[in-house]
Amino acid sequence: MNFAADMDMAAINAASEQDVLLKIEYAFPILRQKVLSECSDEQFTDILKQINDLKLLGRIEEIVIQSIEYYIRQHVAPDFWSNFSSTTNEQHGFECFKNAVDGLYSSLIEFLPMLKRLEQLVQSKESDGSFYGENNILGQFKLIVKATLLSQLALNHEIIIEHFYRIAFNVFCNTDTSPQDDSIGSHSLCKGCNREIDDCQCQAIVYIFHETNRKLIELELLERLVGNVLTSLINIRIESHVNKACESSFDVSQLTFLENWLETVVMSWLTRIYSGGSSKSPSLSSKTRETINKFKYKLSHFLYETYTRTRIDQLFNIIIEYPESQPAIEDLRVGLERTDLRKTLVESLQDALKTRLLHPGVNTPDILTAYIAAIKALRQLDPTGVLLETVTQPVKQYLRSREDTVRCVVSGLLDDSPSDLADELVKGESLQLEESSVDEEDEDWEKWMPDPVDADPSKSSQRRVSDIISMLVNVYGSQDLFVNEYRTLLADRLLSQLNYHTEREIRHLELLKRRFGENQLHYCEVMLKDVYDSKRIDGNIQSDSSYCVEAHLFPTSALILSAQFWPPFKEEWKLELPKAVQDQLAKYMKAFEALKGNRTLCWKPHLGNVNLEIELKDRKLNMNVTPIHATIIIHFQNKNEWTIDELSEAMHVPATVLRRKITFWVSQGVLKEISSDKFLLQEESATKNRSTAEIVEEEEVESAMASASDQREEELQVFWSYIVGMLTNLDSMPLERIHQMLKMFASQGPGAVECGLPELRHFLDKKVREHQLLFSGGLYKLPKS
Repeated sequence: MNFAADMDMAAINAASEQDVLLKIEYAFPILRQKVLSECSDEQFTDILKQINDLKLLGRIEEIVIQSIEYYIRQHVAPDFWSNFSSTTNEQHGFECFKNAVDGLYSSLIEFLPMLKRLEQLVQSKESDGSFYGENNILGQFKLIVKATLLSQLALNHEIIIEHFYRIAFNVFCNTDTSPQDDSIGSHSLCKGCNREIDDCQCQAIVYIFHETNRKLIELELLERLVGNVLTSLINIRIESHVNKACESSFDVSQLTFLENWLETVVMSWLTRIYSGGSSKSPSLSSKTRETINKFKYKLSHFLYETYTRTRIDQLFNIIIEYPESQPAIEDLRVGLERTDLRKTLVESLQDALKTRLLHPGVNTPDILTAYIAAIKALRQLDPTGVLLETVTQPVKQYLRSREDTVRCVVSGLLDDSPSDLADELVKGESLQLEESSVDEEDEDWEKWMPDPVDADPSKSSQRRVSDIISMLVNVYGSQDLFVNEYRTLLADRLLSQLNYHTEREIRHLELLKRRFGENQLHYCEVMLKDVYDSKRIDGNIQSDSSYCVEAHLFPTSALILSAQFWPPFKEEWKLELPKAVQDQLAKYMKAFEALKGNRTLCWKPHLGNVNLEIELKDRKLNMNVTPIHATIIIHFQNKNEWTIDELSEAMHVPATVLRRKITFWVSQGVLKEISSDKFLLQEESATKNRSTAEIVEEEEVESAMASASDQREEELQVFWSYIVGMLTNLDSMPLERIHQMLKMFASQGPGAVECGLPELRHFLDKKVREHQLLFSGGLYKLPKS
């Protein structure tokens, strides 16, 4: 009897539990993979009470959530990603993403009643001491949706999303533009949606755009689903906008304009995205505002990096156009402070200099002009001088290899037309060499800044040399080359002019003395004094009655030089002047000896100017020529036909030189080459009715002086015997040791020749090329005999 009773009670309990399970499925149809429920609130209250009595609240919550996750994984997510079909049409992609978000939102909205009842179930667990927040179930649901969707990403999802936001951004950027010109016609296209004006869809696109973003924000999917696409799309827009802004000239700052565009266009669009259509930032939540600020920081950094890279690529052109390009340099300076692109700048600019400047196709004056512009521009870009020191190192090495560098620098200093070097010379700052130290007491300690981390500490004092002329002199490490070149150039100028006027040369000398010092330019002072004395002596001779009494064919004047103070002359051959000219020069020398007592003159017959008047049958020519040209044509006065060999013997001039010089008279139509190396005087012009004219020589004037490099090479030969002696005794020595010993033993005493370290290296390397020295392992030694 008792056993039967127990059996009946078990059957009743089983039937009761089965009934409860059916009621639970009725309240939560998701357990049967359905979403919509027909259970009323009163029915759910009774069911919830039964669940609570059976202590199944936690278990039912877990099963329902698992069922929701399974349903979303099997139905919602696949339906969402099925809209992302492969397409290259932006409009189709726009529609696909819009339909996908609409379908997802509609599907998930159906879960809200079930989630509300699940929330009530969770709140019933208060008796267990476990109370979950109001949004806990909804938060779990959104997390499940996000995780499930991201685990099933479609391969082309970013392309479809990019189509959607590209169209929306294009509409946004063109919303405030001026309306289309009616004169274009009714078939003109809208700049926003790219449709005809009559069929403009911009308003519809904006509405769909805001609605789609609102739904994604509500589902908390916006950042994870479209964040990367937005970043990529905006980065592309920034690159395009920066490139367009940098296409214009460099004389206008672009950073302020770009920052304003980023704030008013890009960030305004992002604010509308994250606010679901509102453009007012106060309406945003603190979390959304924080997200937008992070986005802005990343985009601002990308804007500066893109702009800086673009300006780095253009830096060579910016330097060439300096100082008009100062705004671009200032923008680049700000960009370098906010990005880590100094190394990129150095490598890019060095490559540009080597490719576009440092090759034989560019003239040395053009290289110097670019180098000076680089000094000024890079000084503004980096006042510490580190960039200038690093970037221009190849330029300095290349300039040292050019033979005419020093002459071009000195010519630029003496140029009467406006130039960078002439302007620097007028400033009158004293020369600063690399070997000289900078007095730190003269610096303003309040403005002192440490050198950058990439600076070479051994060259700190060199970077403080901001003077352009000093930097050019430091290319060679010694000012002797420049002083000697100036002496040569001054000598050429004084010998080529037809008068004794030296005002311009005196002004240049005084400016150079402020740079190089009076001791260095003492010889040049003597040279100018020679010109002044020559004018006075010539005046005395011309007024000497005994000199004037003697008959002479033509007037003569002379420039009397102090031989030991002038640069060496090129005297490969000694010109034999006509007998009448020699007699006239002898009379002038006799008058000079009478005036100066025990002093005499040693003539340089190949130097000077001759004013000729040539009378032919049909014309008369007046011109100024060199003595060798005058001597050639005078020989044709007595004989109409000469060969090169005959002239060479009569004038004591090499035939190779005569061939080059006689072409001048051929080009003027005075002589004619009737056969190889045989010339005939042209009494009648080949052109009839030619009027009498004064012809000026157009042949390039050759320097009468030995070049500064040749002079310096000769001076440095003084050290060669010392170097040979040192290497004979010590076998091998490094460059620095040789330099120190030369300074100690060979550069002492008055008039001693000085030699800087770079110049000594150049001299020794030349000896290596001539096989007079060996260089191995950083050591120089004599070759074994």
